[in-house]
Amino acid sequence: MLGPWLIPVTILVPLVGALLLMIPAYRKNISVVRTTTGAFVAATGLLVVAVAMLGEAECEFLEILPDMPVFFRSDRTSVWFSVLTVAMWMCSTVFSFEYMKYEKREERYCVFSLLALTALMGVCFSGNLITTYLFYEIMTFASFPLVLHEQTKEAVSAGLTYLYYSLAGAFLGLVGIFFLYRYAAPRTVSGGLLAYAAGGFLRTDLTDSERSLLTVVIFLMLIGLGSKVGLYPLHGWLPKAHPVAPAPASALLSGNITKMGILFTVRILFFTVGPDFLRGSWAQYALLGLSLLTVFLGSMLAYREKVFKKRLAYSTVSQTSYVLTGLYLLAPVAAVGALLHVVFHSIIKNLLFLCAGAVIYKTGRTKVEQLKGIGLIMPVTMVCFTVGGLALVGIPPFAGFISKWYLAAGALDTDTGVLRFLVPVILIISALLTAGYLLTVSADAFFVPRKEGEAEEEKREEPAKGPEVSLKMLIPLVLLSAAALAFGLFPGVLTDFLNGIMDVVF
Repeated sequence: MLGPWLIPVTILVPLVGALLLMIPAYRKNISVVRTTTGAFVAATGLLVVAVAMLGEAECEFLEILPDMPVFFRSDRTSVWFSVLTVAMWMCSTVFSFEYMKYEKREERYCVFSLLALTALMGVCFSGNLITTYLFYEIMTFASFPLVLHEQTKEAVSAGLTYLYYSLAGAFLGLVGIFFLYRYAAPRTVSGGLLAYAAGGFLRTDLTDSERSLLTVVIFLMLIGLGSKVGLYPLHGWLPKAHPVAPAPASALLSGNITKMGILFTVRILFFTVGPDFLRGSWAQYALLGLSLLTVFLGSMLAYREKVFKKRLAYSTVSQTSYVLTGLYLLAPVAAVGALLHVVFHSIIKNLLFLCAGAVIYKTGRTKVEQLKGIGLIMPVTMVCFTVGGLALVGIPPFAGFISKWYLAAGALDTDTGVLRFLVPVILIISALLTAGYLLTVSADAFFVPRKEGEAEEEKREEPAKGPEVSLKMLIPLVLLSAAALAFGLFPGVLTDFLNGIMDVVF
């Protein structure tokens, strides 16, 4: 059957686009570069939809080591992450055509954007641990040049920090794979010993000492994967990388590349060791403690930050740990909330970073204090930013409210001692801080504060009104804003899909 071969084709299509753009004669005309980039991203999207409609399928080839082939599989989890990834990539790509217009290295950006998309598709459709790890590492090296794009001293430093953190986390992941290979149950199914299975693939006859050893290994492995997500103490690359990367790259780093660390975590917790393995262990409580600390720490640092994009970066540190908290609770309702927040955070954070990019592109303003009155110059952009802010805070009827409701309800429904009550408390505190560092920007954007000592009747000086950014930049903002509202009003389709995943793994 040709159907399963759609999966590797989906991965190869953006790679072909990147290779075409590497041909010197092909990149002379920038309009051709943009058309090619857009066409290959759109083609990847169509193929992802085709794979989603295909249902569960698998494709195995190229055995790297005994019982460890390169193995691709399409299931509900891979469809969830792949559809989200390619949709956000299309929005960012359209935005970048205008944003990168005056960049001397736009062609290089397009090449590495397509290479990164190739790696992300590989991670999404990986059917075993070794394949996921292979594409996870490729993703790091493909996205590394996006951080370095400006080639300033700060960009080089941020890029190296991103690389070091990612490689350190990947090393812990690789050590974990060695142990999991040793304790995997013998299998005759496709994908080898490390093929994902609902509930995990570990041997059922593990001794107490072996389970204790594996608990330590899995804990360190999840800490390592947390480096890509921004889990404390491996969160330091995010606030360094985002301010120096181009806004479309920042959107993808925050909205999508961090989600691959979350997908890898999902595969470990629910399809490698199973939720019962860590439930009630010291490792579960330690991971929950770290994720809650990161939620609070990220929100507090964002509240104190004065650089616009760096504030959004600290926000990502906090919000991605919402997802990790839901996953570490190892309960179906909380896991639904976590995977809902994967989608909602990706939409919202892409929206916020693209709004920040539009402001920087139009005005050159990078500090929060410089945004007073910016709504009078760029009303559509700042309305979209406000929608994103309301959604991220969790104000109904926007999407963020739904995922946070599931997270809080799921926590209260678990047997995790005091943590079951601490989760909703931290979520509420974080939401208040989020309102403080996002909605105040919106308020200042539209309501210019009166200068100190200015009389009540005096007419204040306001920024002159001017044209908005082009439609190429506005259309993605409007679409993402509409999605943040639509999923908050009609979340049923998403929750029904996720309940199908939970029925399999719990």
